[in-house]
Amino acid sequence: MARAHAADSLPESMLVYGPQGVGKQRVALWIGQLLLCTAPGPEGPCGECKSCRLAVSLHHPDLHWYFPLPRPKGSKTPEKLAAALEEARMDTLAERREEPFHASVPATEPVGLYLAIARSLRSRAQKKPSMGPRQVFVIAQAESLVPQEASQEAGNALLKLLEEPPEGTTLILTSSAPGQVLTTIRSRTVPLHVPPLSRETVLRLLSDVVGTPKDQAEQAAALARGSIGRALGFLPEGDEPGPLEEVRRKAFTLLRAALSPGTAEGLGAAIGFPPARARGLLGLFAFLQEALRDLAAVAYGAQHAVVNVDTVDFLEKAVRDYDIQPLAAARAVDLVEEASQMAAGNVNPQLIVAGLMMDLRRALIVPATVAGGAAR
Repeated sequence: MARAHAADSLPESMLVYGPQGVGKQRVALWIGQLLLCTAPGPEGPCGECKSCRLAVSLHHPDLHWYFPLPRPKGSKTPEKLAAALEEARMDTLAERREEPFHASVPATEPVGLYLAIARSLRSRAQKKPSMGPRQVFVIAQAESLVPQEASQEAGNALLKLLEEPPEGTTLILTSSAPGQVLTTIRSRTVPLHVPPLSRETVLRLLSDVVGTPKDQAEQAAALARGSIGRALGFLPEGDEPGPLEEVRRKAFTLLRAALSPGTAEGLGAAIGFPPARARGLLGLFAFLQEALRDLAAVAYGAQHAVVNVDTVDFLEKAVRDYDIQPLAAARAVDLVEEASQMAAGNVNPQLIVAGLMMDLRRALIVPATVAGGAAR
């Protein structure tokens, strides 16, 4: 990026993509700092000028950061909605200034980059920069431009801006699901892939920067899969498990229920969910898919590939008791994906989980082994 900037060949519209929590928005903001720096060097922004200091502290008037937000309640007119969303964005920016490290956890309520946000961004892009010759827009989770308001209006509102950005304007979109970003947006942006980080890098940040105790840092780094945001979600909060650790435990509870004798435990697990807000299942199902991938690895004899290393004993016993084959576990992953699609469509959560428990049981357990005992 620094070399491209020095050669005046940095694209005006980019899509930074990669796994959740690996630092895509940090990369995008760094590029923004690079573009606004008054004395950039061969390694990037100088870090000393006024523009760098303002960019790092998220106070630069020409570095605009947008991200998905919950829809404010009571905002019935477009004007009131736009004002409420901008106020919520400012509040979130203030929180990010206070705590730059935050866990990548599933949203507890629907969020989106609404049409009002896209229009506000487009209007701001038409204005002149406040400090220098350039302004930069960072748009996080660009896939969220699609599903709100039952239309693609928000995404389409940005197409003209991406196709012909005003002089001195750079747009940097980020996404953990680039396949869900509108094709018309992808075709107008230059892709930049941010891969997972090494386990050593995640561990070093947790230990040296966040100040996490060694044993907790090692456990979180082992589960992080190269994602700092994910690692932070596994850190305990006082005496309580971290938000992602809690979801991970629930996922293995579901897997145990699916492998239990009979169907009572699986149906009991389903009843424990509320009858509405199915989208809240998406994060849980993602962890259930990881558990099934670990099960497939154990069935294949590749214990070294297991992510949830503290569950190997349980997984090995399940494979022995039910003669679980790798392809059966792979099919089970597909079943959870189908359940996730129903959850995204807001089907009753209890029905989704009840059906999934029975489907997983049929997919994983060879009929002749059902009487052989339960995997506990």
